[in-house]
Amino acid sequence: MYWYHHGGGGWGWIAATIGMILFWALVVTVGILVFRALARPGKYGGEQTGWRAGWHTGPPPPAGPTAEQILAERYARGEIEDEEYQRRLAILRSSRQGPAPP
Repeated sequence: MYWYHHGGGGWGWIAATIGMILFWALVVTVGILVFRALARPGKYGGEQTGWRAGWHTGPPPPAGPTAEQILAERYARGEIEDEEYQRRLAILRSSRQGPAPP
């Protein structure tokens, strides 16, 4: 190190410092990624739980409003009349029971 006029000056220390910071950042990042992969339920992380095999383990997302709720909202806003509301509601409830026998 001392035979070429004391090395490259301060640049050698700066390069070594930056290299060491990058090395430890890489080690920490790999460690975090391995930990997250092993802690996650699924293919490599243990038993599969929840509504799907993956990261989310809570209940499934709520379904949208039902047809009866949409119809009631339209009636409440005044978009449809009373007779039309009753007729459509009867159709919805009869279709829920299944088709009529032949």
